[in-house]
Order: sequence, then C-alpha cells, then structure tokens
Amino acid sequence: MNQEQCGKSAPLVLASRSPRRIELLREAGFEFEVLSPEVDEVHEAGMEPGELTELNARRKAMAAAVQRPESVVVGADTLVYLNGRPLGKPETPEEAQAMLRQLSGRVHHVCTGVHVAWEGGRQGRGLHVLSKVRFKELSDEQIQAYHALVNPFDKAGAYGIQEHGEMIIEGHEGSWTNIMGLPMEVLTPLLRSHLDRGW
Repeated sequence: MNQEQCGKSAPLVLASRSPRRIELLREAGFEFEVLSPEVDEVHEAGMEPGELTELNARRKAMAAAVQRPESVVVGADTLVYLNGRPLGKPETPEEAQAMLRQLSGRVHHVCTGVHVAWEGGRQGRGLHVLSKVRFKELSDEQIQAYHALVNPFDKAGAYGIQEHGEMIIEGHEGSWTNIMGLPMEVLTPLLRSHLDRGW
C-alpha cells in the first residue's frame, strides 16, 4: 500500500492517488494522508451509475479504513456515461481517441460516488453526484492536439475538464469539482462536521 503524507497530521485519509482529488482536498484546506489501497473495482453493466460508483468508493474507503481506524477516510469513484454506457480509462492511444470521437458534439454524464468511513469502517456514509458535460464537435486533428497536451490514460472518458478543457468542452451543468473527481460542494461540509467533532 502506497503512502504519502500531506500535512502535519492525518485525521483525514484520502483513499486515492488521483492528482485531481489530492488537489481538490488541498485547495479546500484539509490536512490529509494519501493511501492507495489495492482494490479490484466492480464493473457491472446492469448497475445504475450512482449505485456502481458508490459501491467502488465504499470498497476503496473500507480498504483504507482498516489501516487507519483512527481517521476519517474518503473513497471515491468517477465514471463517464454516454447514453447509459460507461466509458472507463483508455488503455491505448487509439482507444483514447475513439472515446473522444464518441463524445464529440454530444452531452454525456459524469457520476462520482463518494464514501466517507470512520471508526475503522464500522460507520460510514455514501453519496453520489451527477453532472452533465457537452463536448464541441471535434475533428481528429483537434483530438490529437488535445491528447498531445493531456495524458488520457488516468482519466475516465480520456479527458480532464480542468486540463485544457476549453479545447474540447462547450459547457457543463452541475458541479465542476464533481467532474474533476470529488463533489466538494457536498463533501466539504460532510468532512468538516466529522472532523470538528472528532469523527
């Protein structure tokens, strides 16, 4: 299990090494530790986006919570959905380009599930947030230019809205931070309430 210290103490643990999630928690002013639990994500085509992302977020949070029973632990999972079909992280440049071709000129959904666990996982709360993203009409040249600047392989849907998003995105509805990977509008007050009272 990989470990990284972010701050002087670690009453809070992030069960993810996602640079975007780390950035969002730091910007919100939290001190936290990063753990990267080895968890096999569930991929069930028949599950609703919120149900599936919450399940994977819970699995990640629980795996870290048993290692840090004294801490509040956050797990998260983000999926991009187009017409009800999930788009995961691409494994090849060709797959990454194909994903952006599918998204070109269309509206898709981004669902992030979050699970906050405490007392070593004996207590917890799950939630999910849904946002919409509309892509510009993209040529193959524009897709290649975008991927020349942005690594698509660690991103669901082969893009990151915060990384040169103006090149490919026409607009969005809902939480911007949710599209990045953590819905801070709902997560921040939830974490503050637990941390302020010791759990």
